[in-house]
Amino acid sequence: MFRRTFWFTAGAAAGVWATTKVNRKLKQLTPESLAAQAANKAIEAGRGLKEFALDVRAGMVQREAELGERLGLQAQPDPELPAQRRFAAIDQPKHPYNKQSYNSSNSSNHNSYNRNEDH
Repeated sequence: MFRRTFWFTAGAAAGVWATTKVNRKLKQLTPESLAAQAANKAIEAGRGLKEFALDVRAGMVQREAELGERLGLQAQPDPELPAQRRFAAIDQPKHPYNKQSYNSSNSSNHNSYNRNEDH
């Protein structure tokens, strides 16, 4: 009698455990849960990429400082040398082609590649 009761209880406990496990897995596979998991993974990946980019930037700044020291780029300019030249912005000459005058003078020979204009 005790043996049967033991196995009945063990079977019922295994059934409850299996049912609970299956229900949890089903809840994880709902569309809302999958979307939330994907969003969390994307946020984690974004944080990782941001940390990586910050590490790379810090390394770049450190390396540029080292190179600047070695090449003497960080030193103060020599007062005996003339100041660095700055280039003035030169206005670009306007192209002699004027679209309005071209279109008005050649209005009779107007070739359009728009198929919808012919209809």
